[in-house]
Amino acid sequence: MEKMADELKTETENLNPEQSMSSTGLEDDLGKLLGQETLLPKLGSIDLERELDAKSELIDDKEFNIPQVDTPPTLESILNETDDEEETFVLEDPSLLNIDNIDTHSYDTSSVASSDSGDRAHMKRKKRLPDSFSLHGSVIRLSLLKGISAQIVSAADKVDAGLPTAIAASNLIAVGTSHGLALIFDQNQALRLCLGSTAVGAQYGAISALSINNDCSRLLCGFAKGQITMWDLASGKLLRSITDAHPPGTAILHIKFTDDPTLAICNDSGGSVFELSFKRVMGVRTCESRCLFSGSKGEVCCIEPLHAKTELRDHPITQYSLLAMASLTKILVIGLKPSLKVWMTFPYGRMDPSSVPLLAWHFVAVQNSVNPMLAFCRGDVVHFLLVKRDDSGAIHVTKQKQLHLHYDLINFTWMNSRTVVLLDSVEKLHVIDRQTQEELETIEISEVQLVYNSSHFKSLATGGNVSQALALVGEKACYQSISSCGSQIFYLGTKSVHVMTLRSWRERVDHLLKQECLTEALALAWSFYEGKAKAVVGLSGDVGKRKAVIADRMVEILLHYTDRTLKKCPDQGKIQVMEQHFQDMVPVIVEYCLLLQRTDLLFSQVYDKMSENSVAKGVFLECLEPYILSGKLIGMTAQVMKDLLLHFQDRNLLENMEACIVHMDITSLDIQQVVLLCWENHLYDAMIYVYNSGMNDFLSPMERLFKVIAPPLSAGKSLTDEQVVMGNKLLVYISCCLAGRAYPLGDIPEDLVPLVKNQVFEFLIRLHSAEASTDEEVYPYVRTLLHFDTREFLNVLALTFEDFKNDKQAVEYQQRIVDILLKVMVENSDFTPSQVGCLFTFLARQLAKPNNTLFVNRTLFDQVLEFLCSPDDDSRHSERQQVLLELLQAGGIVQFEENRLIQMAEKAEFYQICEFMYEREHHYDRIIDCYLRDPVRKEDVFNYIHNILSIPGYSAEEKHSVWQKALEHMEELLLLSPSKAADLITTHFNDQLEGIINNLQDQFLLFQFLRSLLDPREGINQDLIHVSPCITEQFIELLCHYSPDQVLEMLQVLEFYRLEETIQTTQKHQLHEASSYLLEKKGDVHGAFLVMLEQLQSKLLVLTQEDENSTQSDSVKDIEATLLKTIALCQRNSHNLNQQQREALWFPLLEAMMSPQKLSGSSASCRYSEHLKNLTMQVLNNMAAFIALPSILQRILQDPVYGKGKLGEIQGLVLGMLDTFNYEQTLLETTTNLLNHDLHWSLCNLRASVTRGLTPKQDYCCICLQQYKRRQETSDEIIVFSCGHLYHSLCLLSKECGLETQGLMRWTCYKCNSSNKAGKLCESFSELKKGSSTSLAQASSESVLDPQQIQAFDQLCRLYRGTSRLALLTELSRSRGGERPGPLSVSQGDSALSSVFQNENFQLHLAPPPFTEE
Repeated sequence: MEKMADELKTETENLNPEQSMSSTGLEDDLGKLLGQETLLPKLGSIDLERELDAKSELIDDKEFNIPQVDTPPTLESILNETDDEEETFVLEDPSLLNIDNIDTHSYDTSSVASSDSGDRAHMKRKKRLPDSFSLHGSVIRLSLLKGISAQIVSAADKVDAGLPTAIAASNLIAVGTSHGLALIFDQNQALRLCLGSTAVGAQYGAISALSINNDCSRLLCGFAKGQITMWDLASGKLLRSITDAHPPGTAILHIKFTDDPTLAICNDSGGSVFELSFKRVMGVRTCESRCLFSGSKGEVCCIEPLHAKTELRDHPITQYSLLAMASLTKILVIGLKPSLKVWMTFPYGRMDPSSVPLLAWHFVAVQNSVNPMLAFCRGDVVHFLLVKRDDSGAIHVTKQKQLHLHYDLINFTWMNSRTVVLLDSVEKLHVIDRQTQEELETIEISEVQLVYNSSHFKSLATGGNVSQALALVGEKACYQSISSCGSQIFYLGTKSVHVMTLRSWRERVDHLLKQECLTEALALAWSFYEGKAKAVVGLSGDVGKRKAVIADRMVEILLHYTDRTLKKCPDQGKIQVMEQHFQDMVPVIVEYCLLLQRTDLLFSQVYDKMSENSVAKGVFLECLEPYILSGKLIGMTAQVMKDLLLHFQDRNLLENMEACIVHMDITSLDIQQVVLLCWENHLYDAMIYVYNSGMNDFLSPMERLFKVIAPPLSAGKSLTDEQVVMGNKLLVYISCCLAGRAYPLGDIPEDLVPLVKNQVFEFLIRLHSAEASTDEEVYPYVRTLLHFDTREFLNVLALTFEDFKNDKQAVEYQQRIVDILLKVMVENSDFTPSQVGCLFTFLARQLAKPNNTLFVNRTLFDQVLEFLCSPDDDSRHSERQQVLLELLQAGGIVQFEENRLIQMAEKAEFYQICEFMYEREHHYDRIIDCYLRDPVRKEDVFNYIHNILSIPGYSAEEKHSVWQKALEHMEELLLLSPSKAADLITTHFNDQLEGIINNLQDQFLLFQFLRSLLDPREGINQDLIHVSPCITEQFIELLCHYSPDQVLEMLQVLEFYRLEETIQTTQKHQLHEASSYLLEKKGDVHGAFLVMLEQLQSKLLVLTQEDENSTQSDSVKDIEATLLKTIALCQRNSHNLNQQQREALWFPLLEAMMSPQKLSGSSASCRYSEHLKNLTMQVLNNMAAFIALPSILQRILQDPVYGKGKLGEIQGLVLGMLDTFNYEQTLLETTTNLLNHDLHWSLCNLRASVTRGLTPKQDYCCICLQQYKRRQETSDEIIVFSCGHLYHSLCLLSKECGLETQGLMRWTCYKCNSSNKAGKLCESFSELKKGSSTSLAQASSESVLDPQQIQAFDQLCRLYRGTSRLALLTELSRSRGGERPGPLSVSQGDSALSSVFQNENFQLHLAPPPFTEE
């Protein structure tokens, strides 16, 4: 053994220097990856406190043992060095890869997914998802342990160690081989021990499982043939060789030390779990075995004892020595101490039987306490169970949020309490943040050529005596190929060992920098700064220190970014290309400088560099604008501000410049420069801001603005748009000053507010301006504002009065300005009534206040009333009335004498004022006169009357007075709107209806009123109207006189009239159609027919008597219209008459149409003979539905004219009738043939479907997964479904998929039914003996369909989708009562809902259905 170890050490020493253990790269130096402190990470008390803090998501260096670096690498060195992890792994000595002499057929340990891993191009391909990479950067580092990998290959080649089969990592790394050797490597990747021998390997088989205890003093090896050995890792001695710990003939799948060094757990390929207790009595080492779980109750294929870190060894839950076990059907958590107890059982849901069960423990902080959490999964769902111990000593398990994936897992590993690493079945690593369930990174590890434990799960070394279910799970099992220790995960490949670690935050940022992803690097660094990043490693717990470190790093990146932006600028091409380049890059720099609050960096180093390029400088300055406007950037250096203003001025971006100025700190501005710019470019907002903030001067801007707008206003000229804008700014500015607000933003300092208010008031009420001319009128500022916008200026004063306190000075100011307003406006005639009204409305509101202190002479209000009600001035009538109304509503009514006010309002025709006054006095009836006299509001009188009479709140006397007044003016209301008046009468004057009608003298007005009242189409509810029939008949009489064309239509909708009187009325006015309708309604069908026939005959007579030169071309159309109405009359009533009565209708009509054709000598009849023949054919076609054909022919032939042999005239009629008969006969024969053909096709296909055999997709049962030939129970049958699935009948019965109905078994497919698909009926086959064929079960002789026939019929229906022809013909043959056959019409009501033509999927198949040949 020592010789073998020496050979391996010599082989290691002969490696090239590049492969030596002293390499400085993290990939090459296991001293940094596998150092003493790294392999046993310690969680100190400070870290525990941080873990318990729910609000903190910080991770300390100590937890992951990130080595301290004295001098961090510079940005340039990082960008210039090569990225070793992207290089392919190439051994210098090709002979080390020569493994031809290794028995590669004994152990199938390579991955199917790794078959292409030898291709270098394959190893070089892009491995990360672009979206997560740009968001989180590279989270993990996968590195090759070159020293260990080379020695594994060398051991296989030189000492016939075989292929690697298992790995265990702690302070040391142990690798088991297929020939029974255990290679022990130290933290420098040096081979420390080579345990075992090939001779032992030949006896015990391959090492199938490894475990190292906590202090790295013992190694347990499990073998493929079931033996277990224990080794002393200090001396390399074999301490125990255990052969009787479990049933012989089963491989060791797992062997694990617990936290108690004298206790271990093993799991064999029989699915059993045993506890191994190591003791030493009198110097003799023994091992006692206890069965914890028998494989006969369910095969366990994964075990995981709970390990606690050194700091958590005193945790209360560690005394139970918890063990999690995963069988093929459930999860168990048991306690080994103080006595064996099952704490939890958790069954799986339905899943893929080939999925691998996985278990993993980790201590996590939840709700201010640290407790173990068990993650278990099988397939694509990870369950998290939190395990707690209560005060009584009982253990409780609570479910946490599940993790749903879209891939099948074969490994689950905790990196820390928030980050987990998953390996899927196609060998992709997924890094997941547990709390947010966000995928941080994905990497392919196919180049690892991961070792799989399939041979041990199949127990090939002992003859393969395992269940098929366990062997199926073993296809993807790689439990012993992946080992985690601290924050590293080791992956064992067929020729190599790889280690995966989380990158530190600095590494992740630097990695993005290497990829030239500067923007993403800054975003990632900022997420670290904010504490929002995932899987953070290497940051201290102190927030201030953390932010300072990250900020320094970001500053370095920003400076480099600035240099790179200028260096990468395109030298040639259009200026737009350069601008676009800087617009993409510069805003990022500005954004992060401001986020870091490093304006010193932004306006010194960064701005100095940007100033070297004029385009970059311009883009930089424009980038500042949004930050200035949003308040994120308040101050900047004077030089930058000066350049910014000049840039905006050069670009003519004056509005942008003004917006920036008013948002800037005044100390950043060069006041002289800004004031000059503002006056030159009319930037008044900025000018006001600079005067106010910079010089505390609030009056100078007002004076300047007044100078602009006062001259044109005083001259009576109209203002330009710019002057209007300035005037509005002036009003807003004055309002802000008087309210204590700064213009345009913010507030005036509190100590300046009283001073500013006094200054502005004194300024406004100045008698003359500073540079006044001799002809200037007094109070120029107040006068200018009143002329500009009276209403808004008074609103400003009203708001100011609201803010005033009732001190002596405020009262004096208010009275003084009111006196000035009255003096300016009342003593001048150049103000409009509206402006004067605004002033007095303002005064009325102020005087109406309860705490009013103002005094206004009442005679002034009388003067205003005279002015507004001046009858000699008709101009602006509505304006003057509106102004006076506003004045009264504002409280000014107390200033007037009411009777005089009403008299003057009536005199001036101010009806709204009258209404206002009458309403105050409750004279509501007089208001009706106001409405009727007011031409503008006449139509509103109806709503007013209705509201008074309907709405509660008015007394009975008031309502009666209004009702009486409306009744007196009813004729006037009818003239105004008959329809609205009719609505009003129906609602409130129904009892007076006859009196109103009798009082109306105007007959046409009466006609309009009755039409609005009685016509239901006018919208009046007829149920509310109670009229006598004589009123309705009076309306019909008027309708016959004024609108005879509408009589018939109206008769059809009216209800209350007497038929006899109405018939007399229509006959008096010779309205034949209306008379015919009434006679038919009366029941005198023959009389109605005679009226229509007489009218038709008279029109035919007129036609035959026309001269040849006559041009009455409409006479034929008129005859046709009358004929169609007569035919419709006959059709409506024929189904209720007997044969004789029908003939009494139809034959006179036929005779009437044929008689003109007998007069062959008439020139008119010759001209219109063709038209008359067509009309006669219409009569014949329609009467054929009610009169027998022989009767029609007999009647024609009995005619004395045709009885003499002159049949030429009726030849066309007779031939047409015969053609109709032939067509209907052909249609009937064709329909019969189609139905017979459909029946034959359906029966033929039904027979073919029933007799067709079925082909199963597989030869094993889809439930028990055993081949159907292996089942020997005589009562069992084989069930094959049309979907191709095959089952044993007993298996289907166990899943409740069989139902016995009427002596027959009705089966449903378990797989299809469980997938929420419709259960399909199956074909039932009787089982014959092994190797014999199956025969179709005999069909039942009963009349009901058996399952096979039902299935065949369903297939037939699916083959020919669509509406059957029989259903179409049935729908077409539906008759609508006695209506004549005509074009297809869907019947109304329920039948329309059930019609085949109403179906949205209806399609007309114009071809016959497909015919299937046998």
